[in-house]
Amino acid sequence: MAAAISGLLVILGYLLGSIPTGYLIVRLIKGIDIRQQGSGSTGATNVLRTVGKMAAIAVLIIDILKAVLAVGIVKLLYIFSPLDIIPLDWKYWLMIAAAIAAIVGHSKSIFLNFTGGKSVASSLGVLLVLNPLVALGALASFLLMLAITRIVSLSSITGAIAVNILMIVLNQPLPYLLFSVLAGIYVIIRHKNNISRIIQGTEPKIGQKLQEEANTMS
Repeated sequence: MAAAISGLLVILGYLLGSIPTGYLIVRLIKGIDIRQQGSGSTGATNVLRTVGKMAAIAVLIIDILKAVLAVGIVKLLYIFSPLDIIPLDWKYWLMIAAAIAAIVGHSKSIFLNFTGGKSVASSLGVLLVLNPLVALGALASFLLMLAITRIVSLSSITGAIAVNILMIVLNQPLPYLLFSVLAGIYVIIRHKNNISRIIQGTEPKIGQKLQEEANTMS
């Protein structure tokens, strides 16, 4: 029973993460496929370039909340369940399994033929449940780098690195540490094209379009 419930929670986490927020909002507002615009990502940054600030803010908030819900359901189950239907020593591992499922779901959505975003907002949502202090520290490092460089991808990578440092400094449980390493690596891998453009000096800053997109349109 415990294994079956745990499996369902992980599947639910993936399905929540898979909700294609950016795709749906852009399709609703402009009638286009966000995956065919800019970087091809369904995340808030590409929505910002394609539609504008309000749509991007909506995507960002919903992408954070769906990850909060995916992990929060597991946490609430342990708090409010009248029966020990899942062993207590599974708690941290099950939360991390649901978290990873939500993050993968965001970038590999079953509803979009396994395409999606870069999983940064979803990772922040997970961290808000696991440890709000780590989440705020990562957000602060993201915003600081963004203020300096105005490059979202570089700021996202900086935030992923900051998460690992904060997890160690704050002496977090082993499952949390493993999550921070795996999620950090995953986020960086999802930004491999951005890293190439950063090295080449062609990565767009806030308010700019991708250079290759601009060249196509010229």
